[in-house]
Amino acid sequence: MSTRRVVVTGIGAFTPIGKSAPDFWNGLVSGKSGVRMVDRFDTTDFATKFAAQIEDYDHSKYFDRKEVRRLDKVAQYGLIASGEALEDSKLDLEKINKDHVAVLVGTGIGGMETFYEQSISFHEHGPRGVSPFFIPMLIPDIVSGQISIKYGFRGPNFCAVSACATGSHNIGLAYDAIRYGQADYAVAGGTEAPVTKIGISGFNSLKAMSTRNDSPETASRPFDKDRDGFVLGEGAG
Repeated sequence: MSTRRVVVTGIGAFTPIGKSAPDFWNGLVSGKSGVRMVDRFDTTDFATKFAAQIEDYDHSKYFDRKEVRRLDKVAQYGLIASGEALEDSKLDLEKINKDHVAVLVGTGIGGMETFYEQSISFHEHGPRGVSPFFIPMLIPDIVSGQISIKYGFRGPNFCAVSACATGSHNIGLAYDAIRYGQADYAVAGGTEAPVTKIGISGFNSLKAMSTRNDSPETASRPFDKDRDGFVLGEGAG
């Protein structure tokens, strides 16, 4: 079987240390930490009170009111990062064959904030309180779907879900799709938005997260003898 060379032509990032690929890179090389105390909700009763959060996120800068009603943050972040990557690639989207554009952007958890909010709505109002957008906003492959809808891509469209390896896994699958002729172009990566009450509670219940609340910026230390767990974060790339 003949194979083709695969190259990266565009990069996008929306992260706690930079809301664009250049800013993300500058944050990395300068040693910037995106970990801080959670201020979105009261963490008094939580074992872990910090996370890597995107600061000052205003969805109205990126999406209209109608779009926000249909997009969990996990999809919003994915759309922002993929938009930057496509712009960076300099692809002429009016000239390429969109039947040959694959989209593989995954998430390990999916729309966790939507799940939490809709569970409350169900508890308070019963079945009629659940939004018709609940399932589409929740499922992991909706991010790839929303990107394809926005840009009209009609090639292979799905995502692998493999926990913390999800983003890398999807980049690998996109590489294979191009290499073996299943697509000519691919949008690939990962997105996550688990910094929610139920997200932190769930990982705390697993005893998986650091509880170093006195020094959150130094809590992520996977190879240290005094490590006590990982740090939850959000973003897309």
